[in-house]
Amino acid sequence: MLKSRIGELLRVSKYRREFIIKELDISKNTLSNWVSGKTYPTIDKAFLLAELLEVKVEELYERK
Repeated sequence: MLKSRIGELLRVSKYRREFIIKELDISKNTLSNWVSGKTYPTIDKAFLLAELLEVKVEELYERK
């Protein structure tokens, strides 16, 4: 089982959520679903998100 760390990473990011949403060309709802773990980003979006958040892709989630 994976637990999303995207929410906590967004809180410490130098970018606002609006900027990340625009950069990734996603909706607010999509980002919200990623944060809650309801859905997961596609691999290409995961790499872009990790790059923007200045982390490795595997840091977006943790195993529970």
